[in-house]
Amino acid sequence: MDFLVKLAAGFMNLFTLGGTQFVSWVTGIIPTILMLLVLMNSIIALVGDEAVAKLARVSAGNPILRYMVLPFISAFMLGNPMALSMGKFFPEFYKPCFYASVTYHCHTNNGIFPHINASELFIWLGIANGITQLGLDVTPLAIRYLLVGLIANFISGWSTEWTTRYVEKQQGKKLSREFTPVHQQ
Repeated sequence: MDFLVKLAAGFMNLFTLGGTQFVSWVTGIIPTILMLLVLMNSIIALVGDEAVAKLARVSAGNPILRYMVLPFISAFMLGNPMALSMGKFFPEFYKPCFYASVTYHCHTNNGIFPHINASELFIWLGIANGITQLGLDVTPLAIRYLLVGLIANFISGWSTEWTTRYVEKQQGKKLSREFTPVHQQ
């Protein structure tokens, strides 16, 4: 009987811990994301939808801009997870490819620019702690991590593009490569 009581208590504790985690999100990350969303929409409103859409059109025309430059700028300026929202300006075909690239940029740039993904800073700090215990400077490692990340993130976006083409062919469907006017998005 004692076993059933402990099992029931453990089961209920699972929901209590889930509720505690949810409350921490409501008081932590959700307001942060909301404020980043307000900031991004304010910047877009100030700059203009057409200017941002034009940047996306120019970027979509070149794989280096599409999977290396714009994702890096998005990650640097907006941080994780808001950097992902820049994909809304791309045609449907490029959205999964951009997502793949920008997601990785939110990780590999963290050593030099910790504001990009503060929630994962503990990973970088763990690595940095080991490096500093060896008496070494972490900056060269962070720069190497960033440079290797630029290449790896580009490959991630481009390989996702190949995968997207394959899935299109397999499914017999073609995703739009045309830009939708901003006011229709």
